[in-house]
Amino acid sequence: MIAMRIRAMTAPHWLALYGGILVCWSLLWLMAVPADLRDAASLYGAELIAALCATGPEGAGYPGLVLMWALMAGGMMAPTALPAFATYDDLRHAGRTQFGALVGGYLVVWVGFAAVAAAAQLGLTRLGLLGVLGESRSLAFSGALLVVAGAYQFSSLKEACLSRCRAPLTFFMQHWEEGALRQGLRLGADCLGCCAALMALAFVGGVMSLGFMALGMALMALEKLPSIGRYVTAPLGVGLIGGGLVMLATGF
Repeated sequence: MIAMRIRAMTAPHWLALYGGILVCWSLLWLMAVPADLRDAASLYGAELIAALCATGPEGAGYPGLVLMWALMAGGMMAPTALPAFATYDDLRHAGRTQFGALVGGYLVVWVGFAAVAAAAQLGLTRLGLLGVLGESRSLAFSGALLVVAGAYQFSSLKEACLSRCRAPLTFFMQHWEEGALRQGLRLGADCLGCCAALMALAFVGGVMSLGFMALGMALMALEKLPSIGRYVTAPLGVGLIGGGLVMLATGF
């Protein structure tokens, strides 16, 4: 059974998906600000470093920031949806077109998120809450964001979206007649409801921090696993709220 599943996930449409995820991570690695430049920014000022490497929001412009966030979403979120994609493939024995439409619909939702996140980054930078490298410049802002994200872990909306993400077979059976594209859009919307608050923590962990991206991807993937996720969601929420309260206590 496992061997058959592995063979099925080496079909051309699966290899194309893996290749797309790899491209996203490769481009993010190329775009990431090196650690030595981040250290230099703390010593000499982020404005100087931004002028040297042109990675600041004003230099990249809104389209560049949308692209960056879209790559983050593709690299981080597509792997978390692999169980759902595999379930669809098992049910439909999908060809490239149907599978591509499902994945495409899923990613459209996250590109929309990227457009909103890029606008938020520009606005927060102009307000002085973020540095030009996308890092938080305010403990109070970081703490508030952590508390909000932690509280959202216990919300009914999070629970509803997460329950559908953890049961992809039930999800697809409920929406079987809608077609691959609409199913992908619905799946993306549920995933957005699960993970948008955690993705927003990039403003705390660093917008272009590869370490944050890898940790975030792992946590969100574990949350969606029915046998493991229930042991992740609540403790993660408690940890985020606790960390946020500490930052708020020291940030004012």
